[in-house]
Amino acid sequence: MTTTTRLTGAQISVSPGPERVSVPKKRCGQSRRAGNPRKNIGGGFVGYIWLAIIILPIYYVVITSFSEQGAFYTRNPLAPPANPTLDSYRLVLQSGFLSYFINSLIVTATTVIITTIVCLLAAYSIVRSRAKFVRATYSVFLVGLAIPLQATIIPLFFMLGQVQLYDTLYAIILPSIAFAIPITVLILVNFLRDIPHELFESMRVEGAGQWMILYRLVIPMARPAIATVVIYDALQVWNGFLLPLVLTQSESIRVLPLALWNFQGQFSINVPATLAAVVLSALPILVLYILARRQLVNGLTAGIGK
Repeated sequence: MTTTTRLTGAQISVSPGPERVSVPKKRCGQSRRAGNPRKNIGGGFVGYIWLAIIILPIYYVVITSFSEQGAFYTRNPLAPPANPTLDSYRLVLQSGFLSYFINSLIVTATTVIITTIVCLLAAYSIVRSRAKFVRATYSVFLVGLAIPLQATIIPLFFMLGQVQLYDTLYAIILPSIAFAIPITVLILVNFLRDIPHELFESMRVEGAGQWMILYRLVIPMARPAIATVVIYDALQVWNGFLLPLVLTQSESIRVLPLALWNFQGQFSINVPATLAAVVLSALPILVLYILARRQLVNGLTAGIGK
């Protein structure tokens, strides 16, 4: 006769003859993982040093932008200003900064929206289409990664002059879209390939069309990748300097990188005003990162454990 009793999660089997007790074995290393993890003191020390290297220039720029022009050369560079003031920001805003800001916002938003829509459709077609021609276009996009912007600036100058687009915002937007497409397609294609094939088939069985699959399945699941390419493309266009420098010349369509260059010359002695312009120009990208930081991290770490 065999009697079975449960005692604190361990199963004890009693049978005639010598007593035998069977207890579930613990997995190797389970007790070691259950305890406190080993502290990486060296890694933490290096991390704090790297954090200080990153934070120190940002801290210097911010506190200097609130300093008075006369006290800039007499105070400690890393000490907070004794009398914080907004005069530098007021001077920058009165120098046409808002018009430059709006121009940069128009160029960046238009470029990012058009690039994201076009590249998402292209990536979906490349991943889901069975036609060899469509799949071959992926190689064409990859070729675009090998073409540097500097090698095309002279042909762009002549082409935009022929179509009467020189010295307009379109002269910045159109080339920016062209150079943002290859890397954007590459990121989206690699992400869409990780979506299980069964999900597409289940929606197709339920009668969903291509646009419904794209709207209900692809866009929600590809949200981290979309956030990644949006922030990356926006950062590249927002900080772009070569295209506005060569393809525009009017002050009315000047964008922020050219404005900062102009402020550097205009406020060459007024360092707080120059750094105030830098802070104002960096705020939109910072806000965009704060709003989409979770999706950005998910997109950058997607597939890291595969």
